[in-house]
Amino acid sequence: MGVMQPEITTGVSRIRPRGPLEARLRNTREAIVTGLLFLCAAVSVVTTAAIVLTLLGETVSFFQDVSPVEFFTGTKWTPLFTPAQYGVLPLLAGTLLIALCAAVFAVPIGLITAIYLSEYAPRWLRAIIKPMLEIIAGIPTVVLGFFALTFIGPEIVKPLFGTSQIFSALAASLAVGIMIIPLISSLSEDAMTAVPMGLREGAYALGATKYEVARRVVVPAALSGIIASFILAVSRAVGETMIVAIAAGGSPNLTWNPLEAVQTMTAYIVQVSLGDTPQGSLEFRTIFAVGMTLFVMTLAMNIVSQYLLHKFREVYE
Repeated sequence: MGVMQPEITTGVSRIRPRGPLEARLRNTREAIVTGLLFLCAAVSVVTTAAIVLTLLGETVSFFQDVSPVEFFTGTKWTPLFTPAQYGVLPLLAGTLLIALCAAVFAVPIGLITAIYLSEYAPRWLRAIIKPMLEIIAGIPTVVLGFFALTFIGPEIVKPLFGTSQIFSALAASLAVGIMIIPLISSLSEDAMTAVPMGLREGAYALGATKYEVARRVVVPAALSGIIASFILAVSRAVGETMIVAIAAGGSPNLTWNPLEAVQTMTAYIVQVSLGDTPQGSLEFRTIFAVGMTLFVMTLAMNIVSQYLLHKFREVYE
């Protein structure tokens, strides 16, 4: 007479002990799933490493012909003309000018929007505004570029400041600012929503107004997430391509005047990549040197973002 296997009874279901064959099959499936997950996680690492190696190899080859001192300190950028000059400062200045002007425009609007959605807006209105912000985030950047070229430049910047051209860093900056507003407002609103309700209730119990709670309690408590959203948005503005390629003018000028036409690093890469520059030439290798410079800039901004996130992070239990 065989011996019956006991059953383990729990409050949810009955679990029958597995035999050796079932245990081996289960372990095999777990190993396969673990391997697939590891491969998926390794794709991003391998891709990043491949990009860095590609940029690094061509950049080293470029600096064998062009002095790094000339590249990083020169004030003229004319690699496609004669005589060729390889000073990247005009591209760097144009990139930072557009990113900073976009941040000045987008950060206050994004933060105020986030505070309103988190602390003031009723639930039904939040359910309408937040999807609208996501729709703005989904607009193709080429559409925003043509919007800046056909409306922001000629209809806003030109009449308001009396300029004679429709291409300007300011027009491109406003379009880039529109693009990053949803990023700032969404991430900041998520950080504010994560603040425990008990902090708000304690402030209200002490007689604080809604504005004082938002300014002195919620915003400081969510400061790490807010700062991270700012830095990520600026990084997104630094790496923007189509808007600045269409609306900024494409002129590598070393200027901090937002009413003048400028060229960014990404716009120059697009110009050379789509042009008639022979591959393998010194002029073509400039895009790798510019791309590596841009990569280092965005990487540094992400490192700063992570540092600030950990420095000002508040953990609630």
